[in-house]
Amino acid sequence: MFSKVLVANRGEIAVPINQPLRAMGIAPVAVYSDPDAGAPHVRTAREAVALGGNAAEETYLDIPRLVRAATDSGADAVHPGYGFLSENPHFARACLEAGITFIGPTPESMASLGDKLSSKDIAIAAGVPIVPSTPVCQPNDPAAAEFADQWGLPVMVKAAAGGGGRGMRLVSTRDDLAADMDLASREARAAFGDGRVFLERYISNPRHVEVQVLADSSGHTIHLGERECSVQRRHQKIVEETPSPALTPELRQRMGSAAVAVARQAGYVNAGTVEFLLDSRTGEFYFLEMNARLQVEHPVTEAVLGLDLVEWQLRIANGEPLTLRQDDVQPRGHAIECRIYAEDPYRDFVPSTGTLLRWQPPSGPGLRLDSGVVQGQDVSIYYDPMLAKLIAWAPRRDLALSRMEVALSQFQVLGVITNIPLLRSVMRHSQFVHGDYDTGFLGWNPAVTHPSLPDETRQVARALAAWAAAMPVDQSSRTPAGETPASPGPWQAAGARRLP
Repeated sequence: MFSKVLVANRGEIAVPINQPLRAMGIAPVAVYSDPDAGAPHVRTAREAVALGGNAAEETYLDIPRLVRAATDSGADAVHPGYGFLSENPHFARACLEAGITFIGPTPESMASLGDKLSSKDIAIAAGVPIVPSTPVCQPNDPAAAEFADQWGLPVMVKAAAGGGGRGMRLVSTRDDLAADMDLASREARAAFGDGRVFLERYISNPRHVEVQVLADSSGHTIHLGERECSVQRRHQKIVEETPSPALTPELRQRMGSAAVAVARQAGYVNAGTVEFLLDSRTGEFYFLEMNARLQVEHPVTEAVLGLDLVEWQLRIANGEPLTLRQDDVQPRGHAIECRIYAEDPYRDFVPSTGTLLRWQPPSGPGLRLDSGVVQGQDVSIYYDPMLAKLIAWAPRRDLALSRMEVALSQFQVLGVITNIPLLRSVMRHSQFVHGDYDTGFLGWNPAVTHPSLPDETRQVARALAAWAAAMPVDQSSRTPAGETPASPGPWQAAGARRLP
């Protein structure tokens, strides 16, 4: 097994990778930018390498600098986490060329799956249905207009590379088609360095359901069940749960088999996720894309299966066979995850920055917290605004929702605005409670994203914000360097035990 692994990421992404590394006797090596010098992912590692600089482009996205950090530290493997360079085949190849194991798929399968169009070809070859789409086309390409005429409006414009909702636009009129394709292309080029776009048939009111897969180097591939990811803002997930309330046992089996077929067709190795659109009206599903990495929402799968996906990533990357069989995958109970963002959900989700004057997560049985921040830490402008993930497990879905809603009500944050009030509204909404929701859930429920607050409530909120801004930071609340942050820790369960 590896003796030292560099985690090429930060925050709540890196912290939950450090823990299983240390549990397996592997020394985690952190990398950090100047704003992250005192961050939890640095303190929970055995050693850390300064990257220098602030922005992601000069730190966590700098391939030569990260490879040099790995070689200089003596790391024999690199774990990319998710986001940043986790799906960049050039980074995976650079690690391999430097004699360092990349904990993930091969650069070749990553490249073929990272391109949405070539991944569709893989799905077709595997016999998995796809959403009808065009090849790459230009804003004024006649093929774009012909596709819109054939399938009708609206249609989706999508970037061929990348993900996270960037380079994606819904076009409702022919007059907007060329302009929206141009805007999507510019956004994709800025985000991924690749401005290619294509059109895809729009499926109204779909559900977003993904299937976790594991595969070893000998071709043994299994799926670990599904995750429902339909509560989204700007095409980005904010709530995930497993099992999906929309799937029958027969549909679950079909989608799991389809995910395995795609992974095998791609020659995929390690942990990955196959994403599907589920048509709420017909019950048919379509391949969307495959994420060649660990997912933000992987803890809900761990919660119901009692598995550690990072541990399996390490074992597979080390050449060990996958000893799990499909019949071994027996989920127990229900798990739900809420992403805690530093953003104002009632002002179009604008990011919020500042100092965390108070950061007191909830604790209790069945709760887990993956956090990349501690009290007293600054939330900067340079990175994604996600602060933490809160996971609740219970024997039944209704109990898991209740546990999550109570936990959110106890989550105390001062210094930045968060989306916690919105998440509480989702947990209480009748449609969500009954499992009757899709990717348009927030758009169809303006009362969730634009609540009517009494004037006195707004006055109290403004007064509290002014008070928080004027409060000095309690330096004693910061965790001293080299020590584990106070309970509940960034990765450990927020309670007496970790979820089974």
